[in-house]
Amino acid sequence: MEKYTSKEMMAIAAARCITDSDIVFCGTGISMLAAMAAKHINAKRSVIMFETGAIGSSLEDLPLAVGDPRVMYNADIFGTLADSFAFMQNRFTGKNIVGILGAAQIDRYGNLNSTVIGDYFNPTARFAGSGGGADVASFADRVIVFMKHEKRRFVEKLDYLTSPGWLSGEDARKETGLAGGGVYAVITDMGVLEFDKQSKRMYLKGYYSGIEEKAIVDNIGFEINASKAAQIKPPSKEELFVLRSKCDPQRLIL
Repeated sequence: MEKYTSKEMMAIAAARCITDSDIVFCGTGISMLAAMAAKHINAKRSVIMFETGAIGSSLEDLPLAVGDPRVMYNADIFGTLADSFAFMQNRFTGKNIVGILGAAQIDRYGNLNSTVIGDYFNPTARFAGSGGGADVASFADRVIVFMKHEKRRFVEKLDYLTSPGWLSGEDARKETGLAGGGVYAVITDMGVLEFDKQSKRMYLKGYYSGIEEKAIVDNIGFEINASKAAQIKPPSKEELFVLRSKCDPQRLIL
């Protein structure tokens, strides 16, 4: 089996969650890489879009950020930030919107904090905030979250709720009136977590080769069901080749 890094595994794991019927709303970094990998490997008819207004980007070269002019290359639509969010909320394409987000904290229901650590008015750390994160989490049909697998990030209670997941679980999200479908998967450098269809509580879906299930559970700050966990299939030679040679040959992210 060919060697691979945890970042490569994360990108491939996220790419596998994307289908031909998806429009992928992605940001800078590994989320962009995952969208490109899906486009080249398993979801060639998927559509990539950015909050800066590019919809249907070809992405012949990996952009450095969502504001990089390369996101506009051969795109179907050259719009604005307002256009992209309007498209996400009012669309008639027959496709699903998949948002890819990251955060500083996540709780058992997939709610995200990307604003502050500690008290809001006197925090120990302050981040960029929502940006378009709350919009994506509120309106996308599915949300994929990238997280560093650390106990301080998987918390019982968020220091600040920036972007909604399943709120307090069960039907809370629907009752609040949020249109989107909620968080679908959390991709970490140790494994993949998903959410129970009824309770909306996070559970361990799978772990990467060489990672012990106990290490994953011990690095989460709340109780989690690991009874369904199974080893995740490592990246194939083809997946790694595409990721390295076509998506990120200059190793900008990898």
